[in-house]
Amino acid sequence: MASGKRLTVAVTGPTGTFGAGLVPLLQQDQRIDAVVGIARRPFDPTERGWTKMRYRQGDVRDPAALEEAFRGADVVVHLAFLITGAAPRATIRAVNIEGTLNVFRAAAQSGVTRFVYASSVAAYGFHSDNPVGMTEQWPTRPDRHLFYAAEKAELERLLRDEAAKRSSPDVYVLRPPIVVGPHSVGRKAVLSNLPGLSRLTRASGRLARMPVPLPLLAPALPLQLIHEDDVGQALLLCAVAAGPPGTYNVAGDGVLTLTDIARELGFVPIPVPAAVARAAAGAAARVPFLPPAAQWVEALSHPAIMDTTKAKEMLGWRPHYPALEALRTMLS
Repeated sequence: MASGKRLTVAVTGPTGTFGAGLVPLLQQDQRIDAVVGIARRPFDPTERGWTKMRYRQGDVRDPAALEEAFRGADVVVHLAFLITGAAPRATIRAVNIEGTLNVFRAAAQSGVTRFVYASSVAAYGFHSDNPVGMTEQWPTRPDRHLFYAAEKAELERLLRDEAAKRSSPDVYVLRPPIVVGPHSVGRKAVLSNLPGLSRLTRASGRLARMPVPLPLLAPALPLQLIHEDDVGQALLLCAVAAGPPGTYNVAGDGVLTLTDIARELGFVPIPVPAAVARAAAGAAARVPFLPPAAQWVEALSHPAIMDTTKAKEMLGWRPHYPALEALRTMLS
């Protein structure tokens, strides 16, 4: 942060997994004077120990409410986003695409100097020619079968277009993989995002009590994870302008496989050739009219592994949780 001014930070969607990683850091940081939490559903920040935060009711589809909520803020961190659920497709798009643009435009109109947006590794798409260790220079090529990936990549492009029209705010974009930790949705959301494995999480407690572990077919497909606290730290560094605006990959150190996850759940993994698993996932992803949750099978066709050097060098960011330890904090 260039000056000694203490900041007011507005956060959309503060009660989700990303907010659980970020807001406690804002609460503790002496550079942060006040926090505004914008959400559709009322909540009491003091019940969570967030004494710096004041709640403002607002919907990302309501530009006037956003401008009112952002008045006096220095930074806006946009975390509100629908990943899956029973909402109609038009509603999901209205919240994710139009809503994000509303948030950015309201932030600009309110004189905010920095806009921080949580994108995703999914924006790169899951392609056979993706290099292992993709840098931020690798193009975003979202898969048409996975709406979440398509919308994340589309929003990155739209935000660049919007930012090009203005001198302010500076735009920071983070691309994390699956976020895990004590506040992950359903505690075991990593597996709910990998179709077919969510049932295993519900069964893991019963399996732990069985005298003999059960076998499970488990392909050695790689994936990255990141702990919610490490995402929060990266968001905080962007909010206080610890480095230049731009796009940053963030992930916990180390790469896991589905075999590792099966083992952590108490199964005895039976190896499946990665080529077989990728082919099956690719075929499943082409099934028409998949529900949003099932569309995540696309991620198994060609897993995306990122390089995080830029965030470490330019933001000074360091993950505290290696991928395996991050997973264990969610499963414990």
